[in-house]
This record gives sequence, structure tokens and C-alpha cells, in this order.
Amino acid sequence: MRKERKELKWGIAYIFSSSNNTIIHITDITGAETVARISAGMMTDKDREGGSPYPALLAAGKAAEIALEKGITAVHIRVRAPGGIKSKNPGAGAQPAIRALARTGLRIGRIEDLTPIGHGKMRPKGGRRGRRI
Repeated sequence: MRKERKELKWGIAYIFSSSNNTIIHITDITGAETVARISAGMMTDKDREGGSPYPALLAAGKAAEIALEKGITAVHIRVRAPGGIKSKNPGAGAQPAIRALARTGLRIGRIEDLTPIGHGKMRPKGGRRGRRI
């Protein structure tokens, strides 16, 4: 006796994670239609906590709930760090956000890294003598 497989409706979850905030943006499979967009800063009243793991976990859970309500049952995940001349590593909220998406019942497809990498020498902001404090 074979188990009946239900049809999956795919979406894309974009996770932008910096040291200051984590933004979870879920779209349909084309990437044109936004389903849910929640940031970790919306989950806490303290500005300094935006980049920490717990608000990112809450934000991803809320975004996943909205996506499930609208009929999306599976997502491909695209993680992005600030990149360029800034940090090439995602912030502390990226990993908990992925875990929260999986825990809410969304099926996970591919996980990709979309961090922009500079080619050649990009000039950092701050001028010739750097940032003076």
C-alpha cells in the first residue's frame, strides 16, 4: 500500500543576516510576488538585539506561519551576508532562522549563498586616513 504524496507548492526564502539585523523575505517560486517579509528588529523593542539569534528565530517562525497560511509548503533558502567590503559571513541570526523555517513544517529544498563578493579592489568608506573617532 503506497502512501499518497501531497503536491508541494514551492517558494523562496531570502535570509539577509548582518551583525545588526536579520531579514526573512519569502516569495513565490518566481521571486516576483512577496508572501511574507519580517525582520528580527520587528520582534524586539531593543535596537541592539536585532542581530541576535532569538529575535531571528521568532521572525522566521512568524514568516513561515504566514507562508503556510498562503499555501506555500516548501522553500528553497538563499542566505546573504552584507558582502563587498563588509563581512562575508552571515550574522548570528542566519542559522536559527533556517532551523525555525524547518521546524514550522516547511520542507527545505536547496540552501544557497548569495553573498556579493567584490572582484578587484573596492574602496572602503572613510576616506584616505580611515574613520577618525
